[in-house]
Amino acid sequence: MDTVKVTDGDRPARTAEEAVERLRAALRDVGIVLPSLRVDPVTGAQGHPYALIDLGRCNLGVASRLAAVLRDRQGGA
Repeated sequence: MDTVKVTDGDRPARTAEEAVERLRAALRDVGIVLPSLRVDPVTGAQGHPYALIDLGRCNLGVASRLAAVLRDRQGGA
């Protein structure tokens, strides 16, 4: 029987804060910084099990870079 090693990236985030940190790290790895990335203060403060993640605002350059990275991941489609 084969053993499969599960990494943090393979399992769903357990908290909104963990999800934000994972997203922040993944974006940083491709050269993108969303300074306003955070847990939504309303749903996060209520302890909602599916708190929203606020991606925040970004400038034209960051939006263009994000779109390019996503297009590249789709094979240029």
